[in-house]
Amino acid sequence: MTSSERARFPWVLTIVSALALAVLTGLGVWQVRRLAWKEGLIAAAEAAAAKPAVPLTQVLAEGGDQEFRKVVVECPGLETAPYVELRTIQDGEPGLRLVSACRAAERTWLVDRGFVPETISARLPQAPSETVTRIIAEIRTAPPPGPMTPPAEGRMFYGRDNDAMARALGVQGSVEARTLYALTSSNPRWLALKPSAPPVAFANNHLGYALTWFGLAGALAAVYVALLRRRRKS
Repeated sequence: MTSSERARFPWVLTIVSALALAVLTGLGVWQVRRLAWKEGLIAAAEAAAAKPAVPLTQVLAEGGDQEFRKVVVECPGLETAPYVELRTIQDGEPGLRLVSACRAAERTWLVDRGFVPETISARLPQAPSETVTRIIAEIRTAPPPGPMTPPAEGRMFYGRDNDAMARALGVQGSVEARTLYALTSSNPRWLALKPSAPPVAFANNHLGYALTWFGLAGALAAVYVALLRRRRKS
């Protein structure tokens, strides 16, 4: 390359294109890694959910990742325990989820007892009791309330905030960050209460994102080569 050719060479365009290409390629590689991580997460969730229910103390003693594990929990007084109400929609139907505190395995947990349709005006009785209620539940970590979530109104909540719910229930001390979602009813004689855990929804669009970033990188390289050829011809 002669001195005049070096002077005419688009150094700025080349540097900018190289930096942009590195960024786009890096984003594509990052999405490929995210894809592998998400597939592993989905597989782990499915494997955990497929295991039979065992006592909560046993799961805690095993350690490791306990998300989505089914456990047998014994909660004193759960059938008539105080609860807060969480506004939600289930299967397109508005309603409430009833959440109570439970002391189990030397920890205080919040138990999501299930969904009650908005059309049901009756509510469960609340009274102190030492009668032990045994349920099967699933350990889940609920997402925190979003910035646009309305604040709680007494015992009516619009987002799942375990600490605030525990305070509203008069819980002393700390509360477990995870939630126990009841899969069997704490009040089997009240059919309006529908115990359930929210469906597992893992968005897995990382392959599409990776192809998009790699495609943009390829398009950028093609445009750069075309401009360079056009410049050399002229």
